Parts: sequence; structure tokens; C-alpha cells
Amino acid sequence: MSKIRMFFLTIYQWFAVQYAKNGMLGGYVHDTAMAQYIPPNTFHCVTGTWTDIAGQVAGTICRHKAATAETSIVNIPITIVSNSVALKGALLKSVEVDYEIQVAACTSVTGAIVKVVRGADLAVAVVSAPACTQDLVAAVGAASVEQHKLTVSLTVPAWIDQDEIYFLKLTIVAAATSTVDLLAAVANFTERI
Repeated sequence: MSKIRMFFLTIYQWFAVQYAKNGMLGGYVHDTAMAQYIPPNTFHCVTGTWTDIAGQVAGTICRHKAATAETSIVNIPITIVSNSVALKGALLKSVEVDYEIQVAACTSVTGAIVKVVRGADLAVAVVSAPACTQDLVAAVGAASVEQHKLTVSLTVPAWIDQDEIYFLKLTIVAAATSTVDLLAAVANFTERI
């Protein structure tokens, strides 16, 4: 047998042993500083008159709420990887929302993370609200006429199972002349694959 053939056979045998020992070939990723941008055109605006427009800053887009005294609910899907194996996939830590309030302050802006466990065939989904906190005070810092970055953090970060869906529920209580521009959201998580 030639030396080159023997060399490649040895390499192949080494890879086969590694595959058998680890169940896979390749590396392992454990990154604690992952972030996923969520564009405003994916936000689900339940109440209010919303339109997709150019943002205040050139080259940006936003979801714009017209001035009306009302409570608007906006569901922001958290689109990150999930896994059926425990402690793999994404460990959701927090979600940041960039938005702008113009003309008049809102009464309040609050964020809450919602978890939906998909139902099995012929079963309904189960909705729950994991404990979370937000960094801006709902009726003060989060509601003023200004550009905002609201961070909503899970009290206990959660590994996302393949049968779970997470979203951020943003509740905006607007005054009659308040306009709101939703600019983006970012999910912060650990990825382990």
C-alpha cells in the first residue's frame, strides 16, 4: 500500500473514531453574546392605525402609529433557534425594542415576554407569561417624547424548546396626539449548538 493511501486511511479511521465517540463531526459552539435583529415589518400590531414608512433617519424603516388616544398592543416575534434537546439551541435572555414617541408623551409603554407552548395534534396551545423586568419606568422614562431603547429581561433566562414560541408584547397607552415609530427589536441570547 502506498504511503499516501496509508496516510488517508489513518485520517479516515481517526475521524470515524471521533464520530463514534461524539456522535458528530465538527466543532461545538457556545456563544454567550448572540443577538438577532427583528425588523419592524414583522411586528404584529393588534390595535391602532399602523403603516410602514421611512424612518426619521435616512435609510431606515419603521412601523408608524397615527395619533389617537388608545391602547395599542404590538406582538414582536422572537425569531431565534430552538432545539428539542435540553440545554441546546438558544437561551433567551432579553429583548430590546427601539422606538420613538413624537408630539406628545404616552401615558405608558410596557413590555412583557409571552411564551406559547404549541399543542399536540387535537390539543390547544398553552400561553404563559414568564417573569420579566423592563429597564425603563413604564409611565416615565418609557413614555416620554424621545427616542427610546426599552430592554425587557427574563428573570430566569429560558432555553427555547422546539415546541415553544416566544414573543414580546408591547402595550402602548397613547395620548390623543402621540405618534409612535417602532424602529426595530433585538433578541439577546446564548447559542449552543
